[in-house]
Amino acid sequence: METIRAKYHLPALAAAVVREESVIEIEAVGRRAIGEKVPVTAEDQWHIGSCGKSMTATLAAILVEDGKIAWGTTIGQVFPEWQELIEPAWRAVSLEQLLQHRGGAPTQPPDNLWRNARRATGTPTAQRLDFVRGLLLRRPEARPGEKTIYSNQGYAIAGAMLERATGQPWETLMRERLFGPLGMTSAGFGIPGDAQKLDQPWGHRVTDGQPTPVAPGPQVDNPAAIGPAGTIHCSIADLARYAGWHARSVRTTARILGPGSFTRLHTAPPGSDYAMGWVVAQRDWAGGTTLMHSGSNTMWYAVMWLAPGKGLALVAATNIAGKDAELGCDAAVAALLQRVSGQAP
Repeated sequence: METIRAKYHLPALAAAVVREESVIEIEAVGRRAIGEKVPVTAEDQWHIGSCGKSMTATLAAILVEDGKIAWGTTIGQVFPEWQELIEPAWRAVSLEQLLQHRGGAPTQPPDNLWRNARRATGTPTAQRLDFVRGLLLRRPEARPGEKTIYSNQGYAIAGAMLERATGQPWETLMRERLFGPLGMTSAGFGIPGDAQKLDQPWGHRVTDGQPTPVAPGPQVDNPAAIGPAGTIHCSIADLARYAGWHARSVRTTARILGPGSFTRLHTAPPGSDYAMGWVVAQRDWAGGTTLMHSGSNTMWYAVMWLAPGKGLALVAATNIAGKDAELGCDAAVAALLQRVSGQAP
């Protein structure tokens, strides 16, 4: 791990592997911030960016099983008061389409909505609702269901739909229905740590080729409006615990979801390789199907690789973003895979 961290010039690097229900390897190396002497630990928290998308989709599956909402529930059904206000093409877009990136939501948010989201105040739910309303006043980027368009905005809409269906904030739902039952005690929202003390790793920006640590704060993360797409942080052990739970799926002893829900979450629609929060691929080392996702808020990077056929999950994270961060995390995952299975990815 230290060799990999140094090779790719990462401030810190953490990785873990789960087989069935056991974390069998876990390590963290490096410093919480460049220029400081405080080392990272295996208990430290990492911002996981878009790796949180599958968590939002999983929450949706839990609420579908509860009967609070259905996969086919549409934007128009959840927000009937907007029927005459929003662009007509949005009315029939379903929760499932949004979680599969097939709802027509745009890749990039409109500039004015993004600026407003950045400086918004009020509860995260109120911020999210304002952002979503603004999106729905504009035409979708593509005809809903026509093609896959990766979109944080689509997950913001899905999160707002879950909030309206339950009457609870997305953050509360995540804590009570997913993090709590899985024992993810480190999981939270926004940048981890305190700006006044170096109690967690700090993210880093690269300026003129040099990484610079960035103190935690609300203005250095994705805005709360798109929380369901990427504002979660957690320890590397909790990320591994979550990924391992998905890798075991039907064999899990944590009966939070039924087998049919796992199958739905892990199956991409025809013509796409994106399921609900997971990229689906085929790899020999996995014995067939793999599920993966990466995430970054431009100052952190994390990645998950799952082999459901083997009950195996591998995760890695670092407190910087960019190509070296991606290569370093991939190298850590490859080293763990070689260590636990004798196979190369």
